[in-house]
Amino acid sequence: MKRFVSLALALFLLAAAIPAVGAEGDSPLSLSCASAVLMEKETGSLLFEENAHEKLEPASVTKIMTLLLIMEAVDSGRLSLEDTVTVSAYAAGMGGSQVYLEEGEQMSVGEMIKCVTVVSGNDCAVALAEHLAGSETAFVSLMNQRAQELGMADTTFLNCTGLPAQGHVTSAYDIALMSRELILNHPSIRQYTTIWMDSIRGGEFGLTNTNRLIRFYPGATGLKTGSTDSSLYCMSATAERDGMELIAVVMKAPSTSQRFEDAKSLLDYGFANYTLASVYPDSPLAPVEVLLGAQGQVQPQLQRECKLLVRRGEESQISTRLTLAERVEAPVDEGQILGQLEVYVGDELRDTIPILAAQGVDRLSVPGIFSQLLSRLLMAG
Repeated sequence: MKRFVSLALALFLLAAAIPAVGAEGDSPLSLSCASAVLMEKETGSLLFEENAHEKLEPASVTKIMTLLLIMEAVDSGRLSLEDTVTVSAYAAGMGGSQVYLEEGEQMSVGEMIKCVTVVSGNDCAVALAEHLAGSETAFVSLMNQRAQELGMADTTFLNCTGLPAQGHVTSAYDIALMSRELILNHPSIRQYTTIWMDSIRGGEFGLTNTNRLIRFYPGATGLKTGSTDSSLYCMSATAERDGMELIAVVMKAPSTSQRFEDAKSLLDYGFANYTLASVYPDSPLAPVEVLLGAQGQVQPQLQRECKLLVRRGEESQISTRLTLAERVEAPVDEGQILGQLEVYVGDELRDTIPILAAQGVDRLSVPGIFSQLLSRLLMAG
């Protein structure tokens, strides 16, 4: 019976998505770029899209995936920011945006990440790729594998830099997916992406961020620019205000200034029209009685925080409905579903959060049951 109840409750774990504006009908924005996406970080909801799945060249925005793989290696302990990277002749000869690494030069992983994020160093991107995977070719295989895992169906990577290569394509939607993965699960990348000016080699070589929104857009947190003669001007711009972080992707804008204006328009639209609300039960969750348990109660807890994306003005329409078992029979597994919290905006169900047992409770043994009954009889007498 317990398994049936758990399965039934699990069927309610679908959250309603907010429809993306711009997919149909009149667009609220006038953009210069060929395609664009605006996504909210916590929920992954699309707030705006225009030609979101058109396959285009991403230029150096490619490096978001390069940075994602590097940060995953750092955060898992496979790489350290203090590790020393020795530059190969191949990496030193990349050309394009670079910090002019020389063959045999050594630099830490952390310094190279800074060069990739701030000035889009192709030489550093390749040096990091070789350090992690042995070769750029092997690293690109990891990039494409990770893209598939993230559902990036419009993407084929042929290098880790975004330098022009026939067939190296992605879409605004896919860029938003990998951007979200990077900033949501590896927030320490922000210490690099928010740098406006810095230096390497003991102050001898200056760095200025290619993303001028970092300096001029309130709340900007990153993320990556890119441009070539064929891709024109692209970027994934991230910014946070009042606890809500947005991802604005712009592809194939006609000029660098129009790229930034498009990104600002997207971000302004998102911050003006949406907000992220934290939702909690109306009262603390009371302990649930455990029948025949080694402990008489188990504490319920929400499986996760509820961050609800709503249009501005809808905050007052948020309500919750709590369903929680009055009692359960031991044994109780840690993480066992005890109920659910439904979250509504008006009459619309927007989210369902499972309520789980915070700890396990063993079933009493036969002597334990006898001892418990005896204690109750003595207390009654």
